[in-house]
Amino acid sequence: MPRAIDADYLVVGAGAMGMAFTDALIDHADVRVVLVDRRHSVGGHWLEAYPFVRLHQASLFYGVASTALGGGGRQRRGPEEGLHERATQAEIVAYFDRVLHRMLDSDRVEFYPNSDYLGDRTVRSRISGETFEVGKRCRIVDACYLSPSIPAEKPPPFDVAEHARVLPVNALARLEDAPSEYVIVGSGKTATDACVWLLSRGVDPNAICWVRPRDPWMLNRAKVQPEPSVFLGMAADIMAAAAGAASLEDLFLRLEDADVMLRIDPAVMPTMAKTPTLATWELDQLRTLEHVLRRGHLKAVDRGRLTFADGSVTIAADALVVHCAADGLKYPPLVPLWGPHAITLQPVRAGFPCFGAALTGYVEATRERDDDKNRLCTPSPYPDTLAQWARMNVLGTQATIAYSADPDIRSWSDHVSLNPARIPPGHPTSAALDDATERLTSHLPQGLARLTELA
Repeated sequence: MPRAIDADYLVVGAGAMGMAFTDALIDHADVRVVLVDRRHSVGGHWLEAYPFVRLHQASLFYGVASTALGGGGRQRRGPEEGLHERATQAEIVAYFDRVLHRMLDSDRVEFYPNSDYLGDRTVRSRISGETFEVGKRCRIVDACYLSPSIPAEKPPPFDVAEHARVLPVNALARLEDAPSEYVIVGSGKTATDACVWLLSRGVDPNAICWVRPRDPWMLNRAKVQPEPSVFLGMAADIMAAAAGAASLEDLFLRLEDADVMLRIDPAVMPTMAKTPTLATWELDQLRTLEHVLRRGHLKAVDRGRLTFADGSVTIAADALVVHCAADGLKYPPLVPLWGPHAITLQPVRAGFPCFGAALTGYVEATRERDDDKNRLCTPSPYPDTLAQWARMNVLGTQATIAYSADPDIRSWSDHVSLNPARIPPGHPTSAALDDATERLTSHLPQGLARLTELA
């Protein structure tokens, strides 16, 4: 028989969103939480990420509300000197471990690693086989609805012949013999990280072949910073560009002119808009790679050959094909955060999922009725295409307007560094901040209306 556990909440998934929700919930409500995860510890996919990965955003925008990730300072050296620090994989894993111990010390959280949620309020350990269940009054929190797929945990989405040399991106850092050619497969942040890392290790750009099925738009990292005048200035630029845009392509070209968006090849119009951040120095590095294959998705890899739907391409016999082509972000249908069977964590404002999960935890702790909670926190999606990016910004902006109208939420969010749009209490005024807020106020109505049409 399953062992009964007394709890008010069962949070399924101890990745960034599950941790952010739990942290805010226990800080504002006297409740007991059971936290479960299939992995051996907290931190989600970061536990399996490639070792040279760093957050693509500032550390202050990531993690939980009670405890800032990193020291909040700016980088003092290197190509991003002056920009806010970005945590490494090791720093993120250590951070979530510290947050977990804070939760456990509160005596209001129990953590069950290496465990699967079986449904019907039942959890089973992968190690001991023991099962336990929570009571009917316990609320289920789905923190896995948007769990990403990563190359370390998903096989390549193409056929691999017996003698082909194909490795996930994680294995790059542990190579012992250099091939004469690297083939990077993927269009997103993982692929760009792999290319930049190889170049940083002295690999000749001519020795890198990049299989890029789609070209991506990326946000200029210098415009996504925990400085109110900078972030709100970017938001104003987006709304101003949208207000005058004749089409989605025109919108992104206007944002490129405003230094908000970046694309690798100025001669190619990108069709992918997941929009991670990219630094201009990384852009310069990526533009040194001239051997780019834009032939759609790779179908098969054999020794010395890549096969696409429209034919094949010869590569070096000893080429190393680097798998960076996992799905990454997920795009399930948007559902109400507070549903009849579970609280389903999703971003609320445009992007920044940790803030959305923390906000959801705060609202759950401070409101009684689910319809009120859903009114305050409506979900926004992750984007993939240009139209989806526009839709994300429409829904995220509408949600921001809704929750900011409640004084206590506005006060809480202004104190939380996860909120990229906050103006902290006591923050000094400046001409740059005044200009950003005035432009945002001026362009918001027309920009939001046009984004709605474009989406």
